[in-house]
Amino acid sequence: MTIVRDIEKLVTRLAPSPVCDECLADTLGLSVLHHADQAARQLAGMNGFERRKDTCGLCGEVRMVSAKR
Repeated sequence: MTIVRDIEKLVTRLAPSPVCDECLADTLGLSVLHHADQAARQLAGMNGFERRKDTCGLCGEVRMVSAKR
């Protein structure tokens, strides 16, 4: 399974709570934060996914997050 698909599934499962790249990387066991960022950017604008600065539903930090409407 690809990183994009893993992120899509996780963000969908946690919706409507947004999730930051750091929590995506930690939760999915990605060794490089850059991979989570790139994959999340690919999802933005597709099938109700969006990127915005908001409070992460997992860590509570204000960061760039991914969410599904």
